[in-house]
Amino acid sequence: MRLPRKHSMTQRADFARVKKTGRAKPGRFVILSTLADPSLDSIRTGFITTKRSGKAHERVLLRRRFRALVRENAPAFADQRRFLITIARPGACRATFAELSKDWLQQARRLGLFTPTDAPP
Repeated sequence: MRLPRKHSMTQRADFARVKKTGRAKPGRFVILSTLADPSLDSIRTGFITTKRSGKAHERVLLRRRFRALVRENAPAFADQRRFLITIARPGACRATFAELSKDWLQQARRLGLFTPTDAPP
């Protein structure tokens, strides 16, 4: 199943606002940033994979993996009305999907995105 276009962040100003006023938690492979926004109708996600993350085909693979993580875990978020940015750190392309998933979920829990009863394992 695809991540619908309406769930994508497309405006540069949105990225800047999340960076300036949102909360971020760094992990080994990813940095997860979020900002709650009551004016949104659903979650808006963005992915940043710079050249330092790896070669072009590796960055594409990272974005696919990040989209899969959001698709799988976003329904369990306590508040769907938020911006969520996933930034790949150098070395993320060498991580397995399980390692990326574990790191992404750990940062999401640290940010308090899940309700205590619905948190995935």
